[in-house]
Amino acid sequence: MRDFSWKYFTLTGDVEAFMLYREMDEQAGSAEAVSSEEEGEPVPETDNSV
Repeated sequence: MRDFSWKYFTLTGDVEAFMLYREMDEQAGSAEAVSSEEEGEPVPETDNSV
């Protein structure tokens, strides 16, 4: 779904598609952080400023 929303955004310039892409990207990042914490690995800090 994330790849589709990015491709749709690049083809159309639709802001809603970009916002969906960003939301999916953030959820994927938080899911990775949770799984890393469960494994005892440190979670790297990321700078999400645009």
